[in-house]
Amino acid sequence: MMEKNREVCYRGTRSNGQAVKASQAILKGLCEDGGLFVPDHIPTLDKSLGELAGMSYQEIAYEVMKLFLTDFTETELKDCIRKAYDEKFDTEVIAPLVEAEDAYFLELFHGATIAFKDMALSILPHLLLTSARKNHITNEIVILTATSGDTGKAALAGFANVEGTRIIVFYPKDGVSPIQEKQMVTQKGANTLVVGIHGNFDDAQTGVKRIFSDKALEAEMAGKGFQFSSANSINIGRLVPQVCYYVYSYAKLLAEGKIRDGEKINVVVPTGNFGNILAAFYAKNMGLPIGKLICASNENKVLFDFFRTGVYDRNREFVLTSSPSMDILISSNLERLIYRIAGDNADKNRELMASLSRKGVYEIDGAMKEKLQDFYGNYADESETAAVIKKIYEDCGYVIDTHTAVAAAVYEKYKAETGDNTKTVIASTASPFKFTRSVMNAIDAKYDSMTDFALVDELSKLANVKVPQAIEDIRTAPVVHDKQCDVDQMQAVVREFLNI
Repeated sequence: MMEKNREVCYRGTRSNGQAVKASQAILKGLCEDGGLFVPDHIPTLDKSLGELAGMSYQEIAYEVMKLFLTDFTETELKDCIRKAYDEKFDTEVIAPLVEAEDAYFLELFHGATIAFKDMALSILPHLLLTSARKNHITNEIVILTATSGDTGKAALAGFANVEGTRIIVFYPKDGVSPIQEKQMVTQKGANTLVVGIHGNFDDAQTGVKRIFSDKALEAEMAGKGFQFSSANSINIGRLVPQVCYYVYSYAKLLAEGKIRDGEKINVVVPTGNFGNILAAFYAKNMGLPIGKLICASNENKVLFDFFRTGVYDRNREFVLTSSPSMDILISSNLERLIYRIAGDNADKNRELMASLSRKGVYEIDGAMKEKLQDFYGNYADESETAAVIKKIYEDCGYVIDTHTAVAAAVYEKYKAETGDNTKTVIASTASPFKFTRSVMNAIDAKYDSMTDFALVDELSKLANVKVPQAIEDIRTAPVVHDKQCDVDQMQAVVREFLNI
């Protein structure tokens, strides 16, 4: 009999203050001092791998989330899961595993906005509203989010017309793909606002964090009946649902006889804000047999450099690539890992984050670096990313998007460097239909003269895959949001939208 797990509470990464319950951490989103909420311990899976192998995605989601969200009742949590993982997904299994080349691609893009963010953002509104009820909150909840392309649309789709909420999304005006932008600016819903900022994702993310930590604004908003929360992966309610799909992919491989019970797998994750790979790290620490966590970066290779040297340095050129959701130099969720490898030492972590804020750089010590053995970091440049899209298409007729291609290219480097042929799951984080021009150009340069939507139809023929509903919906949809602002105007935009 497995030992019963105790309640999980959440602490801030920058202070030794009082721990809060899961619902309170979800509601707040970010700690008052700018730190992130982390579980006070990682619970252990209380079902055997064999039992999990017989379960659906929804059932596994419950078994994982109940261990982290311990102040939710079974009825509350199952209700959130039922509402989230329904016919919004275009496959019954929610996250299919596709074998191609010599890896298993975990397709996390079958939700309403064809990117992996749907997996967590379709459940977050339900977790948030349940949390509000549990804590007797009567304020309207204002979701404030910065996006590098995918979080924005997935959050908008999740929160549009949800009673008791409003949502404001800031995105870098020239830093997302045409399809990503069209998805956001055509979003309907009286409670939604989309704003293009003149700057990059890091500027948007820093601006949002600044608004969150403005005490005077918080008090003013409370007086008007509003309170902020976040839909970024800085919200623990975004992170916990992401742990589920690594447990699910292992259970699926076991059920299909691709691995033996207890056999280790490796996991490759294309990484920007570090939430998705941190979720895999949490899954490993729950007892899931994961060997290496392979962190794949694009040309903004701040994480690659960190894993090689122990120095995190954002003082470098920001590169716009064909994998824009990874065009990030401040990987917010890395702070949660730093806190852990510092021995849950908030003072040590706060010192490092202050250095990042002040000088744009910090360095971890040898003892902390020693605790990163689970991770391997590498990166793929633009030509390597394009080459792997072409190779996988020509070898097996399977078309992947640019972010997944970064992961596949890094996986090839990992194997060449280590000779490790452990069975491997690659997180396939977006549909190729979201990045049609980059994907089609990688396969053959002749496609470059075609329009964006002609490319969509051509890709559908090429890959023998139906055009996703998310793309059909925006073909002729009118632009609803055309607001733009400078970074220093972000708070003014929020005030205007809330009429305060």
